[in-house]
Amino acid sequence: MSASRLSLSSLFLFLIFTIQEAAIARINFPVTGFSLYLAILIGAMALEDRSGAIILGFIGGLIMDLAPTSNSPFGQWALVLTLIGYLISTNRESIGDFTTRPGAFVLFVAFASALTLTLSLLLGALIGDQTGTFGRNVIVVLGNTLWTFLFSPLFLPGLTKLREITLTSRERA
Repeated sequence: MSASRLSLSSLFLFLIFTIQEAAIARINFPVTGFSLYLAILIGAMALEDRSGAIILGFIGGLIMDLAPTSNSPFGQWALVLTLIGYLISTNRESIGDFTTRPGAFVLFVAFASALTLTLSLLLGALIGDQTGTFGRNVIVVLGNTLWTFLFSPLFLPGLTKLREITLTSRERA
């Protein structure tokens, strides 16, 4: 990932995070909430190469850690999303190219979002963070997965096109 794409990606993630905190988080979805930021971040990590996915995970986690609404210890989201970026990057060859299979891309983003939230809950429980009851946590993870599955087809094609536009000639080869 080039330095220019890194700065553009960071700015894009910060913009999406601002939209998430200012508008999407204020909507009362049935069952539970939806994280547009998390879905777009996972989609962007899935489209990147090995180092790009890990870097995007770390930067995306730092942005989430800086949120005023975050009640988790600083660095928890950076650790969780770096681990998810590592998992995505190491399994990239077996997953394949998502640009030819949009249905698989939507399913991948939804299930990776659920894995991210579950990993965050497990890490929070390990460090003694108050994560709530088991039943409520299951509802939150399943609800977010449902909304991610329903809304991902709306923005993932645009995310793929945006990534193609920002590729440098060296990264296209």
